Amino acid sequence: MDFATILQILDSTIRLATPLLFACLAGLFSERAGIVDIGLEGKMLAAAFLSAAIAALTGSVWLGLVAGIGAAMLLSALHGLASITFRGNQLISGVAINFLAAGLTVLIAQHWFAQGGRTPSLSGAARFQPIRLPFADALRDVPVLGPLYSVLLSGHSILVYVALLSVPVTWWVLYRTRFGLRLRAVGENPAAVDTAGISVVGLRYGAVMICGLLTGLAGAYLATGLSAGFVKDMTAGRGFIALAALIFAKWRPVQALWATLLFGLLEAIANRYQNLDLGGIVIPVQFMQALPYILTVIILAGFVGKAIPPRAGGQAYVKER
Repeated sequence: MDFATILQILDSTIRLATPLLFACLAGLFSERAGIVDIGLEGKMLAAAFLSAAIAALTGSVWLGLVAGIGAAMLLSALHGLASITFRGNQLISGVAINFLAAGLTVLIAQHWFAQGGRTPSLSGAARFQPIRLPFADALRDVPVLGPLYSVLLSGHSILVYVALLSVPVTWWVLYRTRFGLRLRAVGENPAAVDTAGISVVGLRYGAVMICGLLTGLAGAYLATGLSAGFVKDMTAGRGFIALAALIFAKWRPVQALWATLLFGLLEAIANRYQNLDLGGIVIPVQFMQALPYILTVIILAGFVGKAIPPRAGGQAYVKER
C-alpha cells in the first residue's frame, strides 16, 4: 500500500466519520443529562430527507440545512415530550422515532418527487462544496507534509470542519461552563440538582434540543455533503454505530472523536477493498460491507472495558412534593 492510497483512505475516513461524530456528540449531550436516545438514527434520517428535499426545491443548500435541523429538532422535542414531560419509556420513544422517520421520509419523498422514495440529484448551490484551505495548492509538492495538508486536511465541505470544531466546543461547554456542570449533575443525581433550585426539566430539554441540532447537522451532511441527495434508509445504521462509539468513548468528547474516526476508518477500508483477493481466496463484497458492523460488535465486546454510563440515564425524574 503506497502513500497515496493511505492518504485516500484517511481522506475517506474523515468524510465518513463526520456524521458519526455529529451523532455521537448529540448522544453525549442527551445521555449526560440522563436521557437515553436511540432515536439518533431516525433524527438523522429525517434531517437527511428534508435537507435534500428543500435543497432540491429551492436550489439552496443553506435552506436545506435549516430545514434538516428543524426536522431533527422537532423529533427531539417529541422525544422530550414523551420521556421528560410524560415520563414515558425512553427506549420505546426512541424506537418509535426511528420507525416514524423511516416510514415518513419514503412516503413524503415519493409524494413530492415520484422517484421511488428518492430526491432529485443535487448539484451546484444545492450541495456543500469542498473548501480549499489557504496555500493548499502551493504546498502540495512539499514531501509528506504537503500532501497531508493539501489532500487530507483541505478539500472538505464546511460541515466537516464544523464537526471537528464541535469537539473542543463540546468539551468546553461540558467541563468549563456552569451549564455543563449542571448538565452533568442532572445525569448523575437529578434530585440534588432540583434541591439546589435548578430546573431538571429545563436542563434535560436543553440537552435534548442540542441533540436535535447536532443530529440535524449529521443528517444534512449525509444528504448534501457526503452524498448528492436522499435515498431510502441512507443512514444505514449510523445512528446505532454512533451510540456504540459513544460507549467506546465512555461518554467523553475527545475520546468520541477518536472512536468515530476508528469506525470511519473501518468503513473506508471496507469501501476501498471490495471483493478482496487474498492469495486466491476472494472475500465477497457482502462481507466487506458488513465488516464495520462486525468489528463494531467485536470492539464493544472485547475492547471497551468497564464503561459506566451516567447513573440517572434512562430514568424519568419525578419531583418530590
